[in-house]
Amino acid sequence: MSKESQKKSSNPASYGKAGRNRLATAAKKAVTKTAKPAAAKKSASAKAPKSKASAKTSAKPVAAKSAAPKAAKTLKAPTAKPAAAAATTSGLAEGAKAPAFKLPRDGGGTASLADYAGKKLVLFFYPKANTPGCTKEAIDFTRLSKEYAAAGTAVLGVSADSVKAQDNFRDKHDLAVPLISDETHEMLEAYGAWGEKSLYGRKFLGIIRSTVLIGADGRVAKVWRNVKVDGHADAVLAAAKQL
Repeated sequence: MSKESQKKSSNPASYGKAGRNRLATAAKKAVTKTAKPAAAKKSASAKAPKSKASAKTSAKPVAAKSAAPKAAKTLKAPTAKPAAAAATTSGLAEGAKAPAFKLPRDGGGTASLADYAGKKLVLFFYPKANTPGCTKEAIDFTRLSKEYAAAGTAVLGVSADSVKAQDNFRDKHDLAVPLISDETHEMLEAYGAWGEKSLYGRKFLGIIRSTVLIGADGRVAKVWRNVKVDGHADAVLAAAKQL
């Protein structure tokens, strides 16, 4: 190569337009390579705050969920229903005047408190005619009916069964005590024999097996609640004899 051509190759100005374009392209690539790490750093630094912010926002729902059960617990307050049921079953106090009643009975006709004025009276409230416990209780009072009469005490059975059901109950078991039909629960509620009951964890309203002994003065002498049938008629008779 001649000295002149060597000078041209070493002199950038001698490259011409094409040479200058190649140099400009190479310079741009160098700038781009050096700018990418900086941009990557910026993007990384920009992502970091976003992740913190997203972490904060994602933490808020978790806190809300964890607080929800606590709020639910505070809302579980005792209701007034048990108290109302208790008031119903304990509303008749010993020594109080017996509530008046006049209701249909088996065989037709009616039975009222006034019919037994000046006499001792036993009212036994049973849940349902022809069920095992109620049948045994009614038979026991029938068995002792003469002894009750000798003690100057009348006996009446009361349930929410219809008159027809009471007639069937009487005939099927040869019962000798009158059976009152209180389908509206008016007398049952007045004597505290209607209230909240529980069976296999299920609560419902119904007749609470109860017995009330009324003295000749028309006042409540004794009240039995949640009666156990075995021996109950005998215990009531003993209490009636002591009046």
